[in-house]
Amino acid sequence: MSRHRSQPILLVTGMSGAGKSTVLRTLEDLGWEVVDNLPLLLLNRLLDTEPAEGADGDDRPLAIGIGARTRGFDADSIVRRIKKLRDDRGYDIGTLYLDCSGAELARRYNETRRRHPLAQDRPAGQGITRERELLEPLRRWANRLIDTTALTANDLAQNIREAFSGERPSGPVLSVMSFGFARGVPANADLVLDMRFLRNPHWVDALRPGTGRDADVAAYIADDPAYADALERIEGLILTLLPRYAAEGKSYVTLAFGCTGGRHRSVHVAERIAGVLRDAGFSPTVTHRDLQTAPQDSLEGPQAAR
Repeated sequence: MSRHRSQPILLVTGMSGAGKSTVLRTLEDLGWEVVDNLPLLLLNRLLDTEPAEGADGDDRPLAIGIGARTRGFDADSIVRRIKKLRDDRGYDIGTLYLDCSGAELARRYNETRRRHPLAQDRPAGQGITRERELLEPLRRWANRLIDTTALTANDLAQNIREAFSGERPSGPVLSVMSFGFARGVPANADLVLDMRFLRNPHWVDALRPGTGRDADVAAYIADDPAYADALERIEGLILTLLPRYAAEGKSYVTLAFGCTGGRHRSVHVAERIAGVLRDAGFSPTVTHRDLQTAPQDSLEGPQAAR
C-alpha cells in the first residue's frame, strides 16, 4: 500500500537563507509530515512506503525540503520527476519556491557568521549567484513563490499558516521567540519576559560554547533556586492570557523571552514554554533570533557572583 494519491505533497525549495527551515517547522506544527534534504533517488521509495503500524502519518500531507545541497540535486531532473509523478502516477504535488534578494541574503549570512553552502572558501555573494543559476528551473516551475526579502521569520511563519492551515485557526497565531537584550528588544513582541534573573551559563567555560538547546546548559539553568517557581508562574500567566487574547479577537500573539546574549537562558525558556503550549493544545512557531551569534564577553557584561 502506498501513499494516497489525493494527499497533498509540497516540495519546498529556494535560496539558502530564504527561510526553508522556518517553512518546514511551521508546516510540521500544522500537522504535516516533513522530510528535509531527502536524496532524490529515495523519493519514490518514500512515497511508496507504508506508515508505521498504528501511525496516522499516511493521512497527513507531506512536505519535502530540497535545495542545492540535496544529494543528486539537478533542477531540470527534479522538474521532470515531479511531472512524471503527477502525470503518470496521479500525485497531487505542488512546489513552493522561497526567493530573497542577493543583498539581503548576504546580510543574513554576515549577521549569523555562517558560510554559504556553495561558497565555503569564498564570499557569500558568489555562492548566492551560483545557487540562483542552479535553482532557476525550479523557480520557473513553482506554482507558489514567496519573496522573503522584507519578511521576518515570524512574518514568514504566519504567511505559511494562513496559506496551508486548511481551515482558519480558531485562536491567534502564536509565536514564541528568544532574543538578546544586547541586540535590542524585538519590535513586534506582545509580551516580553526578561530571563536575566537566572544564573548565566556564559560564565561557565564548559557551557559557554553551547546553547539553551543543550542538555547540560538546560540543567545548569534549571538548577537555579528561582527557576522552578518562576517558570511555573510564567506558564500560568501565559495560559491565562492566551484565551483572553483570543476572546478579544487578537490575530497574532508573539511571546519574547530575553537574556543578555540570546543564546542560553532565553533559548532554553522559549523551548520549554513552547513545549508547555503544545501540551495545552496550541501550535506555536518557535524562533531564536540571536542563537547563531558568537559568544562575546563584552555583550554579557561583568560576571555576576555565583
